[in-house]
Amino acid sequence: MSRPVMSAAAAAPVGVPPGPAVGAEPAVGAEPPLRRLLVAGVGNVLRGDDGFGPAVTELLGHLPAGVDVIETGIGGIALLQELMAGCDGLVLIDAVDRGAAPGTVFLLEPEVPEGEHVPDVHLANPDRVLTMAKTIGVLPERVRIVGCQPLEVDELGEGLSPEVQRALAVAVARVEETVDAWL
Repeated sequence: MSRPVMSAAAAAPVGVPPGPAVGAEPAVGAEPPLRRLLVAGVGNVLRGDDGFGPAVTELLGHLPAGVDVIETGIGGIALLQELMAGCDGLVLIDAVDRGAAPGTVFLLEPEVPEGEHVPDVHLANPDRVLTMAKTIGVLPERVRIVGCQPLEVDELGEGLSPEVQRALAVAVARVEETVDAWL
């Protein structure tokens, strides 16, 4: 089950106007601003560096109105349910093994394949969830993954490796930059 970390609407300071007025024209050549952006931390905090996504969501400060930050744990169904509720953009935060040095942070634009059938989501990793969301028509057009190369995800144990721990601030900055660019 997903756990809301922070709803930007609830965290917005009193007297601060929300972003652009509904129906406001974007700058020429700019993408239109998003109405709801979902930031989702994925991972298992009991498997070392796999807890990267939840660790980043815990560090995210006040984000603009229209941004919901959740922690989905390892249950891909929770992420799918959030996508079914509707959003205009998704920033997924996860440990991503790309063979780089541990602690390397990536900003990825995933290529989500067209699904010919609805994939089995009993073991719903983020790739399967994104494919299923696309197959059923709920995947937003804008999706980014803020990933970090883990040192270890197969051993039981709480806490991040020192390399991944040092990458948290970089990951938070990447999430904030992506949110700012989209809103």
